[in-house]
Amino acid sequence: MTEQTAAELTEEIRARLLAQPELILADRDLMRALIGAREAEVGENVIDIRGRAMQALESRLDRLEAAHESVISAAYDNQSGMNTIHRAVLSLLEPTDFEEFLENLDVAVAPILRVETLRLVMESGGEIPAPEASGPLVIAPSGTVARLISGGRRMPRGDDIVLRRLARETLPFHGEARAPIRSEALLPIDLGPGRFPALLLMGSADLGRFNPAQGTDLLRFFGQAFRLVLISWLRK
Repeated sequence: MTEQTAAELTEEIRARLLAQPELILADRDLMRALIGAREAEVGENVIDIRGRAMQALESRLDRLEAAHESVISAAYDNQSGMNTIHRAVLSLLEPTDFEEFLENLDVAVAPILRVETLRLVMESGGEIPAPEASGPLVIAPSGTVARLISGGRRMPRGDDIVLRRLARETLPFHGEARAPIRSEALLPIDLGPGRFPALLLMGSADLGRFNPAQGTDLLRFFGQAFRLVLISWLRK
């Protein structure tokens, strides 16, 4: 410590620092300045082991804080996602008839899930009605669900949820959308023995909204809830 610095350090400040050294230890910028001053004093040919150790500890602390923030962010996103799915499931239970159930998909459930399109594709072995331009229900020939899921690629397992960029095969099924569809989620719906398969198709204008690297637990839960509600309507 130089004579000038010693002169500027009053007895009151000195006593306070001696009584509360954590005031310096908790201040990273101040500790970094002290270490730098010490290394400048001892010269380039002398290695200050304590300074190097403190730098290593500081670097480790930075990494731990970054990991901690990442865990908190992931937990928050997961909690937010759970709340969204729960709200969507509750909305599925509100309609009192099948027509209202279908209308509710577009009016309420899609906005809750923050998607531009939400389509229910159901296969039929009979005559196929003319599709509606923007209706939530699309009746399609047998084999359509498998074709849409494969999207021109190798067929995944039948119960797999598919997250990907918009495929050419599914584009017509999204119909009129609030915005151009760039990514999509496909949830296969098994309606039980003796019934044709169905598919819940979601479309998003956000390219990164649905991609294969994402987890599907929440969407799987929503798909299972949707399946039970849909089967209950088909039995009536």
